[in-house]
Amino acid sequence: MKSIFQKLHLMGTLMLAATSLVLSGCTSGNAQTVPVPATTPAPQLAANTTAVLVHGAWADGSSWSSVIPLLQQAGLKVVAVQLPRASLADDAATVKRTIDLQTGPVILVGHSYGGSVITEAGGNAKVAALVYVSAFAPDAGQSVNDITDPFPAPDWKNKIIADEGGYLTLPTDIVTNVFAADVPKDKALQMAATQGPLFNQCFGDKVSVPAWKTKASWWLIGGQDQIIPPALQQAMAQHIGATVSTSPLSSHVVMVSHPDDVAAVIMAAAIKTAAQ
Repeated sequence: MKSIFQKLHLMGTLMLAATSLVLSGCTSGNAQTVPVPATTPAPQLAANTTAVLVHGAWADGSSWSSVIPLLQQAGLKVVAVQLPRASLADDAATVKRTIDLQTGPVILVGHSYGGSVITEAGGNAKVAALVYVSAFAPDAGQSVNDITDPFPAPDWKNKIIADEGGYLTLPTDIVTNVFAADVPKDKALQMAATQGPLFNQCFGDKVSVPAWKTKASWWLIGGQDQIIPPALQQAMAQHIGATVSTSPLSSHVVMVSHPDDVAAVIMAAAIKTAAQ
């Protein structure tokens, strides 16, 4: 267990890293590596600010387990949502209920397919910012499939396993070698064993009113992402006007392999919106 002095040091380090992202002025056209060293004292967060974390396909709330303590130690409340993964509408409804329960500003964070969910669910007045982590950000009337179908299907996509009910699962070797390629093998095997199947129609469900049209947004790209190509993420981030950072050595599951980078971007969003 960390001593109080270690915890305070970690909190200060994370807050300073996040502040440096705010002060660095990184934009959608200028990706930066995070966290960035800083010496500027971090400003205060808005009272009762909550990070609502939304997992993607083939994951659950535990995928944020390494990010959650970093955010809590830096002063944020945290809620990790558990999606039903039966439709985009159901998933968005789950997130909206979670947002409604919060008493202060919400930093809404989505990984992968979870980016579509926060895009659909994030219009609530409590949502101060959106953070996309190796994610999708569809436009109005657009689905994940609409974004990816114009491009040749990657090899991993052709190996997805569909059951009789239309729920999709990733083979273990795809999880360990592609999905979570930079995660230690034992941890990646756990992720494969505990993955949550996703109903195939979730990728075809279209966003109605994109929250990013009215909310400030941040984006963290995994530089070695083999699921959503970094160039595609960069294009989506530029389209929505997001502030972009890159975790250059990370696979698709950046919140598992590089939680400090994810926490720093979330804190940057929280600090920036608190100052406005």
